[in-house]
Amino acid sequence: MSDDDTTSTEAPTRRDYLRYSAALGAASLVAGCSGGGSTATAPAADTERPTDDPTATPPDTATQSPTATETATTEDTSYTVEMAPAGEVTFDAVPETWMSYFSTYGDMGIALGQHDGQEAAIFARNWPTQFFEYLPGVDVSFESVEQVWADGGIGKEAFYELDCDVHLMDPNFIQLLDDSWETDDFEEVRTEIGPVLGIVIRLRQGDWHDYEYYSLYEAFEKVATVFQERERYEALQSVHDEFVADVRSRLPAESERPEVGLLSVNDEFEKGTFSLYTVAAGNGKKQYQDLGMNDAFEDLDPQAAKDVDWEVLLDIDPDILVFQYAVSHVSAETFDGKKEVLRDSDLGSQLTAVRNDRLYPGGTAYQGPIINLFQTEMAAKQFYPEEFGEWNGYETFADESNWLFDHQRVADIVNGDI
Repeated sequence: MSDDDTTSTEAPTRRDYLRYSAALGAASLVAGCSGGGSTATAPAADTERPTDDPTATPPDTATQSPTATETATTEDTSYTVEMAPAGEVTFDAVPETWMSYFSTYGDMGIALGQHDGQEAAIFARNWPTQFFEYLPGVDVSFESVEQVWADGGIGKEAFYELDCDVHLMDPNFIQLLDDSWETDDFEEVRTEIGPVLGIVIRLRQGDWHDYEYYSLYEAFEKVATVFQERERYEALQSVHDEFVADVRSRLPAESERPEVGLLSVNDEFEKGTFSLYTVAAGNGKKQYQDLGMNDAFEDLDPQAAKDVDWEVLLDIDPDILVFQYAVSHVSAETFDGKKEVLRDSDLGSQLTAVRNDRLYPGGTAYQGPIINLFQTEMAAKQFYPEEFGEWNGYETFADESNWLFDHQRVADIVNGDI
């Protein structure tokens, strides 16, 4: 596109119309938006260009009837996606390039077969990429996915350089990460580059927004509409629903389930202080909710559970300890070292979970549909090995006979064999 659109003699491009729609369709302000807004649709692109033959006779526009091609070019192919906080956003073409905040919406794009168009993420590192290795025939590499977060902030110029068709992120959450961003900055991104569409679904608490909460598959459905991939979405939802229903039907009675405590893998265990997590509402711990996890820390105040000492941990003494973010933020070797700290500690060695060697890596809270399937299978094997088979590291996923959901079916859906 030229620097001055008003002087260009070329027909508008697909990007021109995406920007036009973003400018007109994103009527809601960022902060405190509760959804809604007016929808405006750009006119269909005129693909006719002047003929290269100077001797050609101009058509008789007064009498000539439209041809089939001309009729097709004027057909309105726009569609609208409504999602808080953006409200209604109209697309005149399916986005080809995109970026996400992190792995929640990034995983959705990959699940919908859009990884080739993934240009960037605010955080492109610390994804649990090992899960994708166990989808036969699916190649997911992040070598060419740029990380926007740099030097402790998010530079607006990176959005211009990347020039993505759509940005899958919650603008209010981005403002929490980098308070130099204002509402007007996101309006500029919308109108000058491409729509900003997304909502934080990791957790529900917090007073930084007042709009509705979406479940994983409610948000996934919105993203599927953005990419016009309804069939892939429905196929993956079917795999998920059947998998979760089957697992739930095989769970032991609540009274027979072990008590599980969630800790942060990022804590320095040598100092004897720990961050404990409850299974709060939200997508971040969806796998534990679906598995009916018996939460050992359920009665703790979340704020009071951030820096507890050995005394608190020993008093509760869960049957199992799971270390959140181990799949995404530390290597397997680092995690083994963390476990050794507990085993070598006079106090840590008294814990039931340490004595019985029931110390497991936990999932990322930023999970999309694929990551969630694997993290649910992983947790099921960790909590209930008698029913679902033992967890023996990521290589457990390589044994097809012990799959709890059909990995090949998911791979086929991602690759378009629906």
